[in-house]
Amino acid sequence: MGAYSTSLNAEQHARIAAAIRAAEKRTSGEIYCVVARSSDSYFFPSAFFLSAAMLAISLPVALGLEYWWVSIRLPFFVAAQMLALASALLLLWVARSFRIRLVPKALQFRRAHDNALKQFLARNVHITSARTGVLVFVSLAEHYAEIVADSGIDQHVAQAEWDAILRDLLDHAGQGRLADGFVVAIGAVGEHLARHFPVSAEDINELDDHLVEI
Repeated sequence: MGAYSTSLNAEQHARIAAAIRAAEKRTSGEIYCVVARSSDSYFFPSAFFLSAAMLAISLPVALGLEYWWVSIRLPFFVAAQMLALASALLLLWVARSFRIRLVPKALQFRRAHDNALKQFLARNVHITSARTGVLVFVSLAEHYAEIVADSGIDQHVAQAEWDAILRDLLDHAGQGRLADGFVVAIGAVGEHLARHFPVSAEDINELDDHLVEI
């Protein structure tokens, strides 16, 4: 993937809000959008993997020194290890963008997935009257997107259809066109909602029609 945009301007926010309003004119369902710069600081996971790697490297270094008849007193060797580790942790503390490169993709996706579920609950997408709320979530640092749909609509839409929307959204994001990706995704989600839950005369807007950046 290419570089992902880290923020959206006012015009892009307005376009996304307009897309939500347009989609919801045809359905009694609700669409909510959240974009996160990152779903975790990743300091502790990256520190763990870096520390484990340094400890693993220490053994062949010690064996190499012994093989070449280089004598280093144990206190000095341990002190060198501790200094190297402290320097590495300081680098992780300062260079926040470097941390995620040390963390396996599986853990990144797990943290992003957990954040998507957290946002679904925190933004009250789960309490719409017909249980037809849909969260469109993107976590930029992890290159991750997810649609979290409440039970009312999720039972009518196959996961493969949600996945197709997400692939297109991530493709747009990877090209630096995150706002365009959200607009297209909102339209596609709105199609599913309108098909199964068309708008009614009693329909009210239960969720705010905008994208939230966190």
